[in-house]
Amino acid sequence: MSLAEKICLSAAFLFFMTGLITGIWKYRHMARSENATAPVYVDIAHRSSLLYSFAALLLTAFSAHSVFAGWVNTIAALAALVFFALAIATYVIHGLLQDTDNQLRRPHRLGKRLLPAWVTGLFMTLLIAGEVGGALVLGTGAMLGVWSS
Repeated sequence: MSLAEKICLSAAFLFFMTGLITGIWKYRHMARSENATAPVYVDIAHRSSLLYSFAALLLTAFSAHSVFAGWVNTIAALAALVFFALAIATYVIHGLLQDTDNQLRRPHRLGKRLLPAWVTGLFMTLLIAGEVGGALVLGTGAMLGVWSS
């Protein structure tokens, strides 16, 4: 198993466990709520963790079939997975702080602090580049490997 595959599979496990644990957190909120709901970002943290766990499995499969050099696959995997993890962490933080129901609404908040607009814009640009770029490299390498034989 390549390093990229090991990293992707490890991330899948970590994200899946995060999804299960945030599911407990979500349930506890729902059980105590009059309308049986959890705060928005508790729900988002739960769902996104589960979705990212399966996305990491997909990247594992792409890594396994990619024709690119191991170091290219590893960097591509890390680019996507680090931003998956940062997105989940952001949702968990907003869930803990219960400071917003829309992290992209201006002014951008983190707890009681206001963030400069450029911080969120820059983070989202880097997230898009990392997630889409990493997945594109691994997927392209896999498609070249699958369809060239």
